[in-house]
Amino acid sequence: MTTHASTITEGLVKAASRLSSKVDKLRFAEPVTHVYNPLRYAWRAHEAYVMRAKIKPGKGVVFLGMNPGPWGMAQTGVPFGEIAAARDWIGINVPVKRPKNEHPKRPVQGFDCQRSEVSGRRLWGLFQEKYKTPGRFFAKHFVTNYCPLVFMEQSARNRTPDKLPAQEREPLDAVCDEHLKTVLTLLQPAHVVGVGAYAEKCLKRVMESGCCDAKVSRILHPSPASPAANKDWAGKATEQLLAAKIW
Repeated sequence: MTTHASTITEGLVKAASRLSSKVDKLRFAEPVTHVYNPLRYAWRAHEAYVMRAKIKPGKGVVFLGMNPGPWGMAQTGVPFGEIAAARDWIGINVPVKRPKNEHPKRPVQGFDCQRSEVSGRRLWGLFQEKYKTPGRFFAKHFVTNYCPLVFMEQSARNRTPDKLPAQEREPLDAVCDEHLKTVLTLLQPAHVVGVGAYAEKCLKRVMESGCCDAKVSRILHPSPASPAANKDWAGKATEQLLAAKIW
């Protein structure tokens, strides 16, 4: 007999698989020349990550990021998936395939990648510092991304979803909104936290559907591109979480 928790994780896995198939059907024009879908080529790792979701409906916290980084989830299939955090702390280390149209300057090396994503190192580092073990963290929290795709220009410059033209962004938003609504409906968190302003905006839009009764808040994005994040990001994020009565 399946437990309630396993039913939720099975639902999350199915939702991620549907999302992967739907975004694969979307098309993007220049300046985007390369699109990575880690839900496809890093599926085994992503599935292993999703199966760690253990929060109880009405009591958990869902953190939402924007989309994968080239040295994080693009390599590991784990949201904010900095290599060491995903492999050594979360405990995921499985073979990762390669995207069909791989940019020579952004190779996918999976868990053998020697680069470190700063955003992921900061975010998961904060969680590791507070909760010590991944089991304690995942009992109350889950981290996911709004959009699963990585967009790159010919120069290898990263292009975030909010910079896409409306005719490309709107179909993508429709698919991602639907998926986020499913995730929140399954998990029924008490709090949802946007990691940055874009993610918070997406949460507020989807929450209008009435999918759950969670309180919406935001923390500073840990990206090194943000000057504020480069000065005690962990301290600032902790203050925001305390102010929101999440921690």
